[in-house]
Amino acid sequence: QDYHFKVLQLILKRLGKSYADGLYHLSYGMVDLPEGKMKSREGTVVDADELMDEVVAIAKKQTEELGKTDGMSSKELTELYEVLGIGALKYYLLKVDAKKRMMYDPKESIDFQGNTAPFIQYTYTRIASLLRAAEKVDFKFPKELNPVEKDLIKLISNYPNVITSAANNYNPSEVSNAVYELAKTFNKFYHEHTILGEQDNKTRSFRITLSNMVGETIKHGFNLLGIQVPDRM
Repeated sequence: QDYHFKVLQLILKRLGKSYADGLYHLSYGMVDLPEGKMKSREGTVVDADELMDEVVAIAKKQTEELGKTDGMSSKELTELYEVLGIGALKYYLLKVDAKKRMMYDPKESIDFQGNTAPFIQYTYTRIASLLRAAEKVDFKFPKELNPVEKDLIKLISNYPNVITSAANNYNPSEVSNAVYELAKTFNKFYHEHTILGEQDNKTRSFRITLSNMVGETIKHGFNLLGIQVPDRM
């Protein structure tokens, strides 16, 4: 498509469009499927609508197998499967540098473990659930921080730099990987340390506030990538 966009830009310049010089074509590498390279002559090109339907169906199957959707209406479930499936597709493509060739595996993209959208979305819903159960607190700073808390603070503090770099480099994968690192680190924090059950008031209020900041950062990053985060799943 590179040639076509170069021609389009030249045509717009000839037409005297003031915005022509500001146009930038982000050229993507090839995307292969597990079955091999897509070839139009052999009829192996995948229709986008069919691919989206497939990932939504996989999202439904895997979510039902986890059995964590009790109490959700059929409408809520339909919306959830759509959010998970389309989010998985978008994230799997956006986490790779645009210039690199990649293989897209629909089943792998919807996995709830690893560097996938569902893993990050589940982390967000875990935080949302935690915050719903937490009492309102005033921010207090504890006497000392553990290593993983320091890591979370560093990742959140560096997030604006990631956004700037991604914009300057036309590289959304920088945002994807930053959000994944944050989600992965929070899960380590969640499993190793008590949050709501912490007895020290200052430590508990700090951890609740920190969890909220992690959730807001994940939501902001996914919003930049055009991916929704559900409050429940």
